Amino acid sequence: MWPQGSLAGGWTLPRPPSRTGAKAEIVMAQPQVAHAIVMDRYGGPEVLTWRAGGLAPLTPGLVRIRTRLAAVNHTDLKIRAGIWPIRSAKPFPYTPGVELVGDIVELADGVMDLEIGQTVITMMQGLGGVRAEHPGAYAEFVSVSASAVCPLPPDLDLASVAALGLAGVTAFEGLGRLGPLTGRRLLVTGAAGGVGSAAVAIGKVLGAEVHGLVTRQNQVDRVLAQGARRAIVVDRGGPAMLGVKQYDGIFDTVGGAGFAPCVQALVDGGTLCLVGAVGGGDVAFDAWDLIRPVVLTGYSTETLDGVALARAVAALCAGLQAGVLSPPPYEILPLRQAQTAHRRLEAGGQVGRILLSAE
Repeated sequence: MWPQGSLAGGWTLPRPPSRTGAKAEIVMAQPQVAHAIVMDRYGGPEVLTWRAGGLAPLTPGLVRIRTRLAAVNHTDLKIRAGIWPIRSAKPFPYTPGVELVGDIVELADGVMDLEIGQTVITMMQGLGGVRAEHPGAYAEFVSVSASAVCPLPPDLDLASVAALGLAGVTAFEGLGRLGPLTGRRLLVTGAAGGVGSAAVAIGKVLGAEVHGLVTRQNQVDRVLAQGARRAIVVDRGGPAMLGVKQYDGIFDTVGGAGFAPCVQALVDGGTLCLVGAVGGGDVAFDAWDLIRPVVLTGYSTETLDGVALARAVAALCAGLQAGVLSPPPYEILPLRQAQTAHRRLEAGGQVGRILLSAE
């Protein structure tokens, strides 16, 4: 919740269009064959192929969404490469993607609180990703549980919402683990990335003095534009020279060699929340730091449920509507160019997010 209750409170969903008649019209308009990005094995970006396939009938409790924008995440890269294996006896064929913005075009039996034609966002909440209970978001049509879907208010720029998306939800929920931020000094690592950019912007809205850690000089201006008071440039993969007892809170998206300096940089009573480890999962730190009154914790959207999604999306949309929150930088590529998107993100240095358009 934003400090000013009016930003996140007082917002109500628009009255959805009537289901009568709309369902039959939209369902009839669906193609019998749709396209998706599919992989048949682990490997590099080249394993991502653009393929046509049929649309399976909906089972009870599901909704079908026509994808408009699907964001690319480091999670997708790790699954594609086999670093995070798919938890299924028959993992392939597999469609990546764990989040999208789109329009509901079909409802299965038992879905009562959603309507045909609503524009919604979903993080798939464990239904995609490594669990792969459903094909992922890199597809023209995606089916997910109704409980994993959150309607969006009208008159919002959908690219802005999609650019915040999972990155914004991760930042919002992860920053919440740091406690009140008003008047506190906050460090965000990986501040030029999708999650980091969102954390910088949200941290400023929450009243923190935000410092952003980046690995390239050309990322500095964008991080400052997101709301950071200061941008610190460090060597990629090397330990950060942050000083001792500098920050009340640290939002770490990197881990790796920079983790120990981050722990040392916490003031007594400070908290570090780890939300990602693009710098590597093997971390080390001085055990004596744990004798100090500091807290090391973490957050993952693998624990995200419908209630938390609705809470975070309401706050993020309220911030966008009020003009106090801006989306991270983003670029939009056609869905069929998923290989290109993965190569760019994997190469490092990507500022902001890459969105795949299915339109």
